[in-house]
Amino acid sequence: MARLIYTTNVSLDGFIEDPDGAFDFLPPGDDVFAAHTELMESIGTLVYGRRLYEKMSVWEVDPSFAARSPALAAFAAAFTDTDKVVHSTTLAQASTARTRIERTFDADAVLRMKDAADRDLLIGGADLAGHALRAGVVDEVQLYAAPVSVGGGKPGLPTGIRLDLELLDQRCFGNGVVLLRYRPRAA
Repeated sequence: MARLIYTTNVSLDGFIEDPDGAFDFLPPGDDVFAAHTELMESIGTLVYGRRLYEKMSVWEVDPSFAARSPALAAFAAAFTDTDKVVHSTTLAQASTARTRIERTFDADAVLRMKDAADRDLLIGGADLAGHALRAGVVDEVQLYAAPVSVGGGKPGLPTGIRLDLELLDQRCFGNGVVLLRYRPRAA
């Protein structure tokens, strides 16, 4: 059975967006980008919310991103080489290949995807990941914690529920970012 991995960039105080909706606080770093690419290359299916999908789709639909450097080309190729399931009640059609739209989150459908997959699945978008965490279908949480506190905004982990997590690994990057890998503990 494949794993469902939730990964996101967060401020040190746990937000994926600041109070103004910006998410540009992750400091640049080739080693962090390489880690994201390595993960993306291991993924068979992306399970995204609409907002994240629309931001990430440029990696497939805008060739100028890949043309900037070999590192960006590798990430774009990995993104393009994955199946995508986008959860949206408003998106009329997908702008990328190998993409299907789901109108509602169904934990049983996610379990079936994990059972059928030969490569891990990555879930992205804090709201969608919150549904998956509440349903108990997430196998790993990866937080790229940036060395900045933004003081509020959109949280990277769902509020209103308790999540007991077991630390699997941590990795420090040269720019101060720390990757924290956790496994949710069974209730």
